[in-house]
Amino acid sequence: MALTEKQLLDLKDDVAEAKTKVSELTGQEKALTNQLKTDWGCKTIAEAEKKLKEMDDEITSIDKKIEDGIKELQEKYEV
Repeated sequence: MALTEKQLLDLKDDVAEAKTKVSELTGQEKALTNQLKTDWGCKTIAEAEKKLKEMDDEITSIDKKIEDGIKELQEKYEV
């Protein structure tokens, strides 16, 4: 099945749009990767996920300490 001239031109436009989109997304990826390095010291997504897990664990630990402290104060002062 042969394509018409219009179909070929439409395909050419689609390819050009796709190339532009790929370039934009590649630029965004580089910018986000640089931000990850600058803000969090992570070179890869895997490093960032590991750091996020560590931070979540730290938050959980701090929350527990706060809850334990509140409970201790409530028991001490019978609140």
